[in-house]
Amino acid sequence: MSKVAIYQLSGEAAGEKEIADQLLETKRGAQAVLDAVTAYRAGIRAGTASTKTRDEVSGGGRKPYKQKGTGRARQGSIRSPILRGGGVVFGPHPRDFSKKINKKTAALAFRRALSDKLAAGAVAVAEGLETIEPKTKALAGLLKKVAGGRPTLFVTGAANKNLNLAARNVPKVEVTTAAQAHVYQIQRYPAIVADAAGLDGLRARLAEGAE
Repeated sequence: MSKVAIYQLSGEAAGEKEIADQLLETKRGAQAVLDAVTAYRAGIRAGTASTKTRDEVSGGGRKPYKQKGTGRARQGSIRSPILRGGGVVFGPHPRDFSKKINKKTAALAFRRALSDKLAAGAVAVAEGLETIEPKTKALAGLLKKVAGGRPTLFVTGAANKNLNLAARNVPKVEVTTAAQAHVYQIQRYPAIVADAAGLDGLRARLAEGAE
């Protein structure tokens, strides 16, 4: 059994919850996690870098100077890549960096990533998180006692406006729901703090692919 520590909003310990070992996936899925993270990071790349080839640079309709008699190398156009302001050879152009992974691989990746966090004791529950005040101070104390000041991912069962307001000025903290949490978030943050409904949602996603 993997145990999840339970805390009150004050940071005081309030017990533990157990996650059945059969729900965890720790023997396979490492490559799936890598594929999912790679696909996510590739998908958020803008891909808007762009340069102009010599065909796209304006000007260059006439020969810059005569062919012979100047003592300089012969030139036929100011758009030549070897001249300043000319075209760019093999430069970047807008492209789509996105990668695709199938649903089973994505599900396996999520189960493996979350299982590793649970097995390592990096997941905790904060009771009453849904009633937290929308103030940075209210969240800072909880983070210090529950997560030790580490970068933290908060997972809730439903959207929590107050928690979003409390967390928006805290560095290295992100808020999501159990349904929307993805592999990159779980891998990125060393600590995960959920409310009771958030933990139930994560456990349900673990159970979907459990054998």
